[in-house]
Amino acid sequence: MATLRVPEAVPSPEQDCERLHKAFEGFGTDEEAVIWVLGHRNASQRREIRDTYQRLYNKSLIDVLHSELSGDFRDAVIMWTYDPPERDAKLARDALKQKKKGIKQLKVLVEIACASSPHHLMAVRQVYGSLFECSLEEDIASNLSLPLRKLLVGLVSSYRYDRELVDSGIASSEALKLHEAIKTKQLDHNHVVSILSTRNIFQLRETFECYKQNYGTSIDQDIKNCGAGDLESLLTLVITCIDTPEKQFAQVINESVVGLGTDEESLNRAIVSRAEIDMIKIREEYSTLFKTSLEDDVKGDTSGDYKDFLLTLLGARF
Repeated sequence: MATLRVPEAVPSPEQDCERLHKAFEGFGTDEEAVIWVLGHRNASQRREIRDTYQRLYNKSLIDVLHSELSGDFRDAVIMWTYDPPERDAKLARDALKQKKKGIKQLKVLVEIACASSPHHLMAVRQVYGSLFECSLEEDIASNLSLPLRKLLVGLVSSYRYDRELVDSGIASSEALKLHEAIKTKQLDHNHVVSILSTRNIFQLRETFECYKQNYGTSIDQDIKNCGAGDLESLLTLVITCIDTPEKQFAQVINESVVGLGTDEESLNRAIVSRAEIDMIKIREEYSTLFKTSLEDDVKGDTSGDYKDFLLTLLGARF
């Protein structure tokens, strides 16, 4: 489901580093060489390149990229070059340190907690503690107030079972608990937080389907009917990221490129974080939702090396 295209014969990390080093030498930078090397390597290969570059040239590749590249292209390449857990830890920290923390900022935390594997979320939490000398949960608790704090701490603290295990009896019982909480507008009820933060993804999808069958409307629609506050918006986002993460990221990309100007931060986050996971499904969902091509919309809203790099990650340039 990934769009990242890695060549069958991958050069050694030493060869890749040599090519990158040459790209940075002299007047100007060979941006195409940077795209060719980093844009066609998976996470473990990029990690090897970073380690090898440090060993060969006694320089941090991230620092060199920061000094040699510029603008949105630089931001996207550096985000891509980080290890995925480190990248998400930094994204989470940036979101929590924003003066204004609305749904746009907090959706990053929901995506990390609900659209990632349990192993990845655990790695993000470990890296977060190492980088910032506090836990992700502590930062959420100190930067947010109830009820958002309660929900998000529950979500990022979870470690879901990652096998496809479903119990239809539990799904029906927990659909009832969710329905009662939503009907009484107790959206931060312990049952809601516990169910959404502890059950495996497959069990939750069965619960959401059971909810719709038993009560006639989808759970996200019933949550929206409760109001238009931050908690309702956040819970709707949680449901989407668990049930259909490809829809969430298709919407993020569309919102980034439609209208006046481009939201490069959100566009980078969606493409960079999902190119190795499920970007093919996101492209298909994008076409279904918006009746246009994701690649065409990215082409129409970006330019130069930045455009070429994003299209490379989307598998449209090789």
